[in-house]
Amino acid sequence: MFHPITIPADCKMLFNVVKLKDGVTVEDVELTLGTMCNVVKNKYGDDNGGFIAGQVFNFAGFISNEGSFDSKKMSEAHIAIVTYWQSFEQHEASHADTAFKEQFDKLAEYCDETYEIGYDLLWQGVPE
Repeated sequence: MFHPITIPADCKMLFNVVKLKDGVTVEDVELTLGTMCNVVKNKYGDDNGGFIAGQVFNFAGFISNEGSFDSKKMSEAHIAIVTYWQSFEQHEASHADTAFKEQFDKLAEYCDETYEIGYDLLWQGVPE
């Protein structure tokens, strides 16, 4: 569950922001979120499915004033789901599949807003 991941340089990264409704806690959606992530990992985690790895983060409330131009934009409580894929097309196919949509629809019932945006990797590194 908490094993290191290796991200290939030619992957696509999808960043999904999930804003929960007022009064809904992470604990309220934990099982639904975990089930959804397991569907992705177990059903699409091969060359045909294209899923490489993923991470889920809960916004902790701290904002870097040193690294932010407008820190107010992302200061609302949210969950970040970060996934890595071989291609954007594989990501979209997996998310259009009924197995995923059923779980995502359950999560969406607890949300005010969700959005997912994609990125190409420009740089990665570790200390030498």
